[in-house]
Amino acid sequence: MIKLSNKIPTNYPSTLKGHSLQRLVLLVITLVVIGCTDPQNIKPIQYELVIAGGRVIDPESGFDQTTNVAINNGKIAAISKLPLAGIETIDASGLVVSPGFIDIHSHALSKIGHQFQAMDGVTTALELEAGVYPIDALSQILGGKSVINYGASVSHLAIRQLVMDYIRQPHLLSPAVSVPQELRSDTASERPHRSHAAFVQVASEQERNAIQKHLEQGIAGGGLGIGFLFDYLSEAVSAYELDIIFEVASAANVSVFTHIRRGLPGDPAGLEEIISLAKKHQTSVHICHLNSSAMGGIQHFLDLIATARADGLDITSEAYPYNAGSTGISAAVFSRDWQSIFGITYQDIEWAATGERFTQSMWNDYRKRFPDGQVINHYGEEAWTRTALEAPGIIVASDAMPLASANQRVHPRGIGTFSKMLGHYTASGDRAATIDLITALAKMTVLPAKRMEEFAPAFRLKGRLRQGFDADLTLFDPIEIMGMASYKEPMSPSKGIQYVLVNGEFVLRDGELVEGALPGRLIKGAGGTTP
Repeated sequence: MIKLSNKIPTNYPSTLKGHSLQRLVLLVITLVVIGCTDPQNIKPIQYELVIAGGRVIDPESGFDQTTNVAINNGKIAAISKLPLAGIETIDASGLVVSPGFIDIHSHALSKIGHQFQAMDGVTTALELEAGVYPIDALSQILGGKSVINYGASVSHLAIRQLVMDYIRQPHLLSPAVSVPQELRSDTASERPHRSHAAFVQVASEQERNAIQKHLEQGIAGGGLGIGFLFDYLSEAVSAYELDIIFEVASAANVSVFTHIRRGLPGDPAGLEEIISLAKKHQTSVHICHLNSSAMGGIQHFLDLIATARADGLDITSEAYPYNAGSTGISAAVFSRDWQSIFGITYQDIEWAATGERFTQSMWNDYRKRFPDGQVINHYGEEAWTRTALEAPGIIVASDAMPLASANQRVHPRGIGTFSKMLGHYTASGDRAATIDLITALAKMTVLPAKRMEEFAPAFRLKGRLRQGFDADLTLFDPIEIMGMASYKEPMSPSKGIQYVLVNGEFVLRDGELVEGALPGRLIKGAGGTTP
């Protein structure tokens, strides 16, 4: 028997103390074991799954090699040039093996919505712009299980509706339920019941105090920041309430995810307003869909963000690879001079359900009869979109629209954003484009993970392809990949994505959804507990 002492002799070099001594001891033990073992009895480690011969890319480190990846217990267990033994082996020759795509802006909170996102390579989808309150309602909205990982910010709008309208509507798309009279004390509203006060009325001091309490409770319950639809509430949110939102986020060390107040085309006032608030309260902020908010002023908006970052502000933004936007026909912007704001006419707005373009009479009629309907606004230009996507540090996010069935017509961005980014804007194989593959993948993986990880520790193991990290992986053909969804045919799944794994389990295999696969998990912020 070999007896080892933990005591370090005083005449040992300092380099052998601590970890170096431990490594020396382990080496001695290993040599002894090998020397006492019959080589014929040594068996290679057998992993649950081996992905063999793919082009493995880790966007954070720049690792880009043809190699093998092993997976055990939902984690990446090994990355090796040497052959690896697996209970199951997938031949990934000709495919890129990438970290799964992280979509930080998705309203597609439904089984079918998550299925289409999985077919677009997404392994985690987050509702951060609009948010959810309370956070645990998110699992109920999705039926308790999901194809992909999911999470949400704390919905400022849902809290406003609770406090000011006595309505419980955890997400802007979930059913609204009136709070019974005997339970209305937690709303703290001193005014009688009103209709849609949350969207149009300034909160009283008592109501602001209640809003603050609920924001704090939402973050403590695992909210991934605060979702703030400022443009939809721009006439109702006072300077006092703005201070509360940013103070709460700053104190909790979370980000405010905001749809900035929209002005005339290229007007930066909405962005400057948010930057000023963030500086005042030292709050982390994320600007949603920069290309659709900035329009022709995109370069100026990018410059403002770059300057704010250089001044020490924690500010990020995102863009999607489409030139049209989408929202509800009842959106607040359409109660303002929207034709001047967007620089468009009725003919530039499409009724998502049918593809029809509007006339003035049709517009007035549909706004009254179908207030929950979706429209697609064709106001963008390709040059603006490309400028946003090419900018350093800009994250790719879909702004996926709500989806209730496979027969529904919606904006195609929730179905094809990530494949379109890779197929149309990214240089790969024989296709010339302006963004290299590793940079493009970083915008969809490690950059969103880094945006989230400070206040949501689960993201420290996502968005990278390294040993010990989560086995959320997307395997795609870099030549064939393409977003097939269009405005006319929005429900066309992406092309070229062959395999998607979520927490080590296949949800897409050979380009087809795996029936019954629901490995997705609710991801909470540091204030809550992620299962």
